[in-house]
Amino acid sequence: MSVLPIQPIPFFADKDKAFWRLQALGWGGAMLLRTMSAIANDQRLSFLVLVLIATITGFSISLVLSVIYRTLITRRALVTWGMTALILPFAVGLNAFIDAWVISLYRSDSDATFTQLFLGVFYLDATLLGAWSALYYAINFYLQIEEQNDQLIRLENQATQAQLAMLRYQLNPHFLFNTLNSISTLVLLKQTEPANAMLSRLSSFLRYTLVNKPSARVTVAQEVETLKLYLDIERMRFEERLRTTFHIDPATESCLLPSLLLQPLVENAIKYAVTPQESGAEITISAQLVGSMLRITVSDTGPGLQSPTTDNRLSGMSYDGGEPVSTGVGLSNIRDRLSQAYGEHHRFETVEPIEGGFAVLIEIPVERREAAEVVPEAPRFAAMAAQ
Repeated sequence: MSVLPIQPIPFFADKDKAFWRLQALGWGGAMLLRTMSAIANDQRLSFLVLVLIATITGFSISLVLSVIYRTLITRRALVTWGMTALILPFAVGLNAFIDAWVISLYRSDSDATFTQLFLGVFYLDATLLGAWSALYYAINFYLQIEEQNDQLIRLENQATQAQLAMLRYQLNPHFLFNTLNSISTLVLLKQTEPANAMLSRLSSFLRYTLVNKPSARVTVAQEVETLKLYLDIERMRFEERLRTTFHIDPATESCLLPSLLLQPLVENAIKYAVTPQESGAEITISAQLVGSMLRITVSDTGPGLQSPTTDNRLSGMSYDGGEPVSTGVGLSNIRDRLSQAYGEHHRFETVEPIEGGFAVLIEIPVERREAAEVVPEAPRFAAMAAQ
């Protein structure tokens, strides 16, 4: 399907231009109708001068009314309609007075009095200016409602973006503290090469997280590469105690998911499965298509829910000296992000496999790269950090 080379511009995008267009169209149409009526009634061509003068008079008075109405429309309803009820008859009377005076000059030999001429044109002018006033208020009230709706939508989007940012940026402090602590330990032990390698990976990972918007969608392939970069950092802390396995269906690599969705799940597994066990644990990340849904599973061989820290793992809340402290890596964080991104169109479950351990299952609608925002890839940043 071809795409129009020029995007259509809304009629009221420029309110001033739209006003003058409607003014010209409305009063031009009124003049045309009065001209056709005059011709149909066998009026002389000189009568068209009266039509032109009447149109210019109505046009000019409507401009004055627009200035007054623009002020009244922002006031309370009682003030707006009360003042309009007083001003409109005066404007109609002024218009009828001018029209009647011009007609009396044109028909100086007519037997009709000025009062008769005034009353004769008063009803026509009342109809025109009354209709003009009604349209003015209707259009401007409609535009006000549209602006309020647009502003509400913008505020809702800003609130959603702020909440997404808050949820995602909760992930960094806890991980950053542990990594910097490990780097400090390596420096104290004078192990400069491992410390430098960890710093390079950390800078690469943080650069990737800061460049991507909290609401950005990345492909499964990009998310996995970023996850491997994160695991390289953690593996320098845990060494052989941290074992990982990836089962990524090639058909899922171009599917989209929220940026850094899996990192807190793996961090959660490291904290509650690898750290407390002397032998460590194995973390498995898998992705596959199930109908129109993308299913992602992150599982570990840790103690599962048979642990005194089970509630902490599910909520991301720890306790320091009896005071609750949010670590930001709880599963509730991920649940909130999925709700923000997909509403009810997702699945989030925690599972305790029969063979032991703990698993998190996520299902989200399948989306492809074609409709996504292009984001930097983690390996690219890793190469930059290594330079």
